[in-house]
Amino acid sequence: MNGTGNAQTAEQVAEEVTKEAGRLAQYVHDNIPALIDFGFRVVLVIVLFIVGRMVIQWIRKIVRHSIERTNADKGVAQFVDSMLKFFLYALLIFIIATKLGVESSSVAALIASAGVAVGLALQGSLSNFAGGILILVLKPFVVGDYIIENGGKTEGTVKEIQIFYTKLSTLDNKTIIIPNGTLVNSTIINVTAKPERQLDLKVGISYQANLQKAKEILENLLSAQNGIIQEEDIKVFVDSLADSSVVLGIRAWVKTEEYWPVRWKLLEQIKLTFDQAGIEIPYNQLTVHMERDNK
Repeated sequence: MNGTGNAQTAEQVAEEVTKEAGRLAQYVHDNIPALIDFGFRVVLVIVLFIVGRMVIQWIRKIVRHSIERTNADKGVAQFVDSMLKFFLYALLIFIIATKLGVESSSVAALIASAGVAVGLALQGSLSNFAGGILILVLKPFVVGDYIIENGGKTEGTVKEIQIFYTKLSTLDNKTIIIPNGTLVNSTIINVTAKPERQLDLKVGISYQANLQKAKEILENLLSAQNGIIQEEDIKVFVDSLADSSVVLGIRAWVKTEEYWPVRWKLLEQIKLTFDQAGIEIPYNQLTVHMERDNK
């Protein structure tokens, strides 16, 4: 009985498997045209995406060259390129969706709904987009400028102005990404906006030092320094009488790109020349007088 029961069960399983295989074969046979059509659509979408990417790159290249011929600043070119890339890829996705059989009206409605939802969720990004436009229109800075933002907490050379953010490169080659909305609403110091920059230094000398000699040394150093613009106003003056030093002020003009090398070199020369001339540069120190116990 057990053998007969097992045989019947095996026959039933085989029969069920045969029926399922037959149904699958019949389904494939009935839907071969649809499957072939879907396969062609997938191949067409892949080809369309590859060709679309090539066309987008070609269009971006043409637009970049056109902007460069107009002598527009680099930030405008970067902003337009990033915005063009965004919209062209959105158009490519729309075309691919319609080729897959999705109704264009449905795609448009979906994009509109998604746009509203994304807009509500990304209000900060929209403010950054508006900030990017304001930066390009008002031009508080351009690519290549050295800026200081947020009271000196962030500074660097502007490398890129994108749709939503701006990239800075620091002196030690770090990259800082700042949202455009933050830049628009912050106090920005554009260090390199002008071709010339004033060098403003203060040097303290002791009260016992020869004041006139110290001033003469500083004037001679300024006259001999190659980076100092001699045609501009040069001043050496007593800035203040501090607790432990007479503070001398130095003001001169240098080319913006030479500001730091000239500053470093001049400070070094001042220290070495004052040492040779016997002019003391005082520093804060504490003198303690101890009374002797005569008992």
